[in-house]
Formats: sequence, C-alpha cells, structure tokens
Amino acid sequence: MITDELKKEEQVTKEWQDDQALERFQMISPLLDESLDDAKRTELRARISEQRQISARSLYRYESYYRNNGFSGLRPMDRGSRRTKTLPDNFNELVNEAIQLKREVPSRSVAQIIMILEMEGLAPPGILKRSTMQRYIYKGGFGRKQMKKYMDARKSSSRRFCKPHRMMLVESDIKYGLKLPIGPKGAMVQTYLVVIIDDHSRYVLESKWYDHQRESIVEDCYHRAILKHGKIISCYHDNGKQFVSGQLIRSLSMLGSRVLKAKPYSPQSKGGVEVFNRFVNAFLAEAAVQKIRTLDELNKFWDIWLEEYYHNKPHEGIEEYYKSLNSPIPAGGISPLQEWNRDSHPLVFHDASIVGSAFLHHEYREVDKGGCISVAGRMYETSTALIGAKVEIAYDPMRPEIITISYKGIVPFTAKPLRIGEYCDPKPAIPVSMLPAEPESSRFLEGLKRQREQSLTMQANALSFSSYGKEDADHV
Repeated sequence: MITDELKKEEQVTKEWQDDQALERFQMISPLLDESLDDAKRTELRARISEQRQISARSLYRYESYYRNNGFSGLRPMDRGSRRTKTLPDNFNELVNEAIQLKREVPSRSVAQIIMILEMEGLAPPGILKRSTMQRYIYKGGFGRKQMKKYMDARKSSSRRFCKPHRMMLVESDIKYGLKLPIGPKGAMVQTYLVVIIDDHSRYVLESKWYDHQRESIVEDCYHRAILKHGKIISCYHDNGKQFVSGQLIRSLSMLGSRVLKAKPYSPQSKGGVEVFNRFVNAFLAEAAVQKIRTLDELNKFWDIWLEEYYHNKPHEGIEEYYKSLNSPIPAGGISPLQEWNRDSHPLVFHDASIVGSAFLHHEYREVDKGGCISVAGRMYETSTALIGAKVEIAYDPMRPEIITISYKGIVPFTAKPLRIGEYCDPKPAIPVSMLPAEPESSRFLEGLKRQREQSLTMQANALSFSSYGKEDADHV
C-alpha cells in the first residue's frame, strides 16, 4: 500500500515535471516559428541561451523533443532514486543553502546558485547537476512559479500595444453579469461572461455566459475558439485563478500557444478587454430591461448584440493603431469584423481530435470492488477485471458524461454511467492487476546458477592454494 507521504512525493514530482515542461516550452516557443530560416533560428537560439543562462545545445534538444513528441516530450524524467546514490553526504545542507541564495536574490538561476556553492567550497565542482538542484528547490517550495510573487515588483508599463496580425495575441477576461432565477426553486444565480478577443482586430473569437466561475468555463471558451479560428500564437491573461490554472496552461501549451500574464493591478495592460467591458455594461443595461429569465435567453440576446452591434461598429482602438502607422483610414472607420476579414495573415487550424485531446482532464481513480469509479459525484462502470487497479481517466469537465479509461495492457474504453439493477456477472474475471506476470526466465534458478558458479570458483581457488602449500612444505 502506498503511504500518504509517498503519494505526496509523487504529486510533487509530477508538478515539478509539468512546471519544467511549461518553462521549456516558453523558452523554445519563439524558435518554433516556421518562417525563421536556419541562420535566424541559430541567432535567436544563441540570444535565448544567453538570456536564460542555458546552453544552446539544450535548447536545440528541447526543440527536437517538442517536434517529435509534442508537449509531453518536454517533461523531464524522474531519475531521483538513481541520482540519490551519487549525491554528496551534505546534500540536504546544500539544498538549504540553495534556497537561502534564492531567497536573497529571487532572480538567481539554478546555474548561478550551483556556481556560488562551488566557489564557497560547499560542493565539489561538477557534482551538482542543474536538473537535480532545480527539482529539490521546487520541492522546497521555491520553484520559478512559487517565487513569482517576489519577482513581480516592477511597475507595469502603461504603453499600449497591438500585434500586426490576427491570432498573434488574444486577451481574455471574466465579467460579472445579471442574476437570473435559475437556481433550485427559482433561486437567483450570478452569471459570468468569458470573453476572448483578438488583439489586432478587436474581434471577439469566443464569448459565453455561464452560471458558475470554475476554471472549466475558460477552458471551454478557448476550446471552442481554437476549433473555430485556429491556432493562437500567444494568450494574455490576468492572474485570476481561472487563468493561472495548470490545466489551462498545459492545454494551450500542448497546442503551441504561449501564455503571457499581465502585471497585478494594471488594467491598462489589457486595454482591449477593458474597452470591451463598456459594451458589456451597455448590454447588461438593456438585458435588465428585457427581463431575461434563463441562461439560454441571455446567451441568445448576447450573440445578437455581439454580431449586430459590436462587430459591425467602428472601433476607436483600430483607428488609433492605424493613426500611429500614419496609414489612411476610411471615413466611416473600421469595425472589428472588417479588420478581421481584411487581414491577409492565414489562419492555421489544428485537427479537431488534437484540440479535443489537449483540453481533456487527466486524473487517476482506484476501481472499487464493484468495478466502478466516482467522477464529479457520479458513479461509472469500468470492468470487473480492473477491480483494485488504479486507472487513468480522461474527460471534458463541460461534458463529464464521457469518461475514457486507460490502463496498461488494455485498449482504452469508455466508462458507462452506473445503472442500479443491471445484471452483474457472479463470477467476475480475475482483475488485470492481479494476473501473473509472464517472466522471461526463472530469477530463482538464475540466482542459484550464479551462486553455484561462485561456489565452484571458490573451491578451485582453495584446491590451488592447498596444492601450493604442499609443494612449499616439500622444499622445507
């Protein structure tokens, strides 16, 4: 039985692997631009190497991992048990010193910390590996993400920005809406709007009203936006819990989208969304007069408002952008829809199955003695052959009725919602987890064979020594 301590260790290790994969992707994402030739890519790789204090060779290796295996290829292997054997006796003290060095100067890289420990004579040169120290610093609670609160001290810039083409950068936000009588017995429920806006054209890629504000609503909007409009190069968010969700960042990264975060308390840094909020407020005023009663009705009128009013109305932000370039502007201005359609930058679409897979949640469940698992408070039937096994499940939180079960040695399948009263096999098959493993040879006999060979060698040596002693005695 796995102890709670071991489970916690495994969870921390997985978090560290995910964190490293995300960090590696953020480093190499500029290098994945297909428009770069070899010379420009080499130059850019050298620049990133200097900025990130990582070798160009390592960056090239990460690129190769990503191109061959996608986002999962960037996850480092956990070789902690093997490395422990080569760690110095004072390694725990070295980790404590490394954390102290990180606390003193949060921007210090792991490579710099190792160099300091070596220069101070606390560790022999070359014995501390960057990846090992990085993992233990993370476990100590001082990883890159964990230290971010110490590194956000700089004041954010109020300078406006605008990308030259659509889908190069999108901004997203959550807006409070009306309260509707859609709860139990007509109870009033708060509604929330998720919006994703293209930075260049101000065109709304996707938006929808929800009756909750869990992380899944943002994932749902991004899922549908990418299916409709294709690959997003970069995403710009604030630090709300829905946007810093590890699942969202992993999903976007797996699809090649870079995640950027706005500085805290700087609404001007998301100017596109903030201006759009004025249109939202105008809609809410009209919706209140309309006396909307259901969520479907709210979304219906919102879609009409968006398409007939916002998308077709000249946008001041677009006008400001072209004025800054000294470009001519039509007398009637330019609407978000017009700017979106007149951009010649091609859209790049992912395969729908790849997009769907990227947004799936992956968790683990132990199959109970009835062959069932519980997901979101609902029971699902798997297989009696999996009783006692810890299986991996994959599902879309917006459509939790479809649960895919995966286990080593079997073909993935869809779990069925449990229906009480169905016939059950009184003689279930032996669980897969309890089936005997097919060995290549008898480890017991092989061990006895090696023991026998050692015994024969010792006997031969003894006889040889004995003979040598008799000959020596004759000479005496």
